[in-house]
Amino acid sequence: MNEKVESLKGKLIVSCQALPHEPLHSSFIMGRMALAAKEGGAYGIRANTKEDIAEIQTQVDLPVIGIVKRDYEDSKVYITPTMKEVDELAAVGSDVIALDCTLRKRGDGKTVNEFMTEVRKKYPDAILMADISNYEEGINAWKLGMDIVGTTMSGYTADSPKTDGPDYELVRRLAETVDVPVIGEGKIHYPDQAVKMLDAGAFAIVVGGAITRPLEIANRF
Repeated sequence: MNEKVESLKGKLIVSCQALPHEPLHSSFIMGRMALAAKEGGAYGIRANTKEDIAEIQTQVDLPVIGIVKRDYEDSKVYITPTMKEVDELAAVGSDVIALDCTLRKRGDGKTVNEFMTEVRKKYPDAILMADISNYEEGINAWKLGMDIVGTTMSGYTADSPKTDGPDYELVRRLAETVDVPVIGEGKIHYPDQAVKMLDAGAFAIVVGGAITRPLEIANRF
């Protein structure tokens, strides 16, 4: 296993993201957010856009899981949806490139299997993380040779259960089946939920909104 990925075992990864419509949308702010996360005990960062990643890299020396969120017409897939976004993440030196590996219709017209095969061919040495929403998608991503499987999309697609909290069962089932790290992500709002994710078999956990999105936190209160 890659040394940087191995360093994440049993640890907290903090997602530092702010979309254009959010008050904290700024690469400078995301860099400082990543620094605060590191000082608070995070061992990794998940970040959106090459600009934010480049700034974060000046502030922390932690492994960065990179994504690019971009909407395409007639598709609900928006996390690193085409090769254009993969190229951007590779160019900025993302330690891990995360991609939507759900089975939904893609904006580029390709199936997820076709797309992942192309990405692996172009970037054979890249560490690729599959963002999936259910067990079937996780197994498919694993069989495609993805290095990490993450439960990022559980609860956010029509093919996954709608719950207020994390999908512990999905983590458990995947961890019992696949031989690659399973990262627990999605709707982790409290430390006890994070611990429960690890107990379910998660290799590491990603927490975003509960730490780095004050608008979301204020709305919850």
